[in-house]
Amino acid sequence: MRSLRPLALAAAAVLAAAAPGCGGEDPARGDASGAGAPLTVLAAASLREALPAIDPAPRYGFGSSGTLATQIRRGAPADVFLSASPDPPAALHAEGRCSAPVAFATNRLVLVVPRDGRVRGLDDLRAGGLRVAIGGPGVPAGDYARALLRQIGAEDVLAANRVSRERDVAGVAAKVAYGSADAGFAYATDARAAGDRVRTVPLPREQPARYALCVVRDGPAARAFVDAVRSPEGRAVLRAHGFGLP
Repeated sequence: MRSLRPLALAAAAVLAAAAPGCGGEDPARGDASGAGAPLTVLAAASLREALPAIDPAPRYGFGSSGTLATQIRRGAPADVFLSASPDPPAALHAEGRCSAPVAFATNRLVLVVPRDGRVRGLDDLRAGGLRVAIGGPGVPAGDYARALLRQIGAEDVLAANRVSRERDVAGVAAKVAYGSADAGFAYATDARAAGDRVRTVPLPREQPARYALCVVRDGPAARAFVDAVRSPEGRAVLRAHGFGLP
């Protein structure tokens, strides 16, 4: 059985990213890498295992892509932003806050259930009376899930069950893994990280997630990190952690 320690670390990282003054230098001072400070990377929670395997050196903050984008708008220190949806970096770029977004990975939305749970498919959720975890508004995994349910005419799934809206996709996977939810909408990579405590149930229609990154504070270290993520070696690490490649 794999340890759930990465999930706990992800939760701690989210809190650290949200804390005032987290992450190092004031953005107004320019490129932190030039002053010898570690690179600050804000990234979607689903990347919490893959990115340190590509480059362990940066100071990472993991959380919901929408929340991280809001933090960047409010002046949170960040050199590079990696999102589970192209929308947050596209909005930041339109506001002049980061470089043009670049696609670097894909993911797959699945229904995650406890290993010995009773949910075998979406029809079980339609019956109602269960506990369902989903990312809150602005959390890409939750937005992807709600879009899928609309597309297949299954929005009643949320109305029929007791729904908890989580602050990021790691929280969804953890809730299912610890038995606090009967099912949750998460990425295939998060189900993989949760280990033997969960299993995945295919959804009736494919709902791919598209990941994009942008540079918030330009400098040699930021560009080197982006190059590492997009390099053949970085792509191999992403694939090994269950991500698809654009």
